[in-house]
Amino acid sequence: MSTSTKSTPAGIDPRGPRFGASITAALLLITVFLALDAATLGAAFGLLVFVTASFAIGAFLGNSKHPYGLIFKKLVRPRLAAPKELEDPRPPQFAQLIGLIVAGAGVVLYLVGLQGGLVYAAGAAFIAAFLNAAFAFCLGCQIYVGLQRIGLIKKF
Repeated sequence: MSTSTKSTPAGIDPRGPRFGASITAALLLITVFLALDAATLGAAFGLLVFVTASFAIGAFLGNSKHPYGLIFKKLVRPRLAAPKELEDPRPPQFAQLIGLIVAGAGVVLYLVGLQGGLVYAAGAAFIAAFLNAAFAFCLGCQIYVGLQRIGLIKKF
């Protein structure tokens, strides 16, 4: 018998990360809008720092510990029918890491004086979050699967 089932983490409701992506997409769209005006650039930076911190929580602690995941679990999921199937939590957690890198780049670029980098990073992160929220297409999850296919991430 294979022991691979023991190493595979428990599945998560796939609607949870999509719910979180909806909130993230809205926050990033507001960030981009605020960043387009010099008078509100500081507010855009603050919001991007918040989004980056939320990506860090998801990347390092997982979707079940992410604030949006907790909101979904406590307030939304009890009102829904059981999911038809559960998904592996590792690809969405990896997607949070990708979001952390992209949004974090915007924070760093802003801090070194390249304010335009904030707009581009927030815009790129918005596109990825929007794809997940609107079409259930998780770009970070697809990157995870691609890295598995070429052997950079071990399959379980």
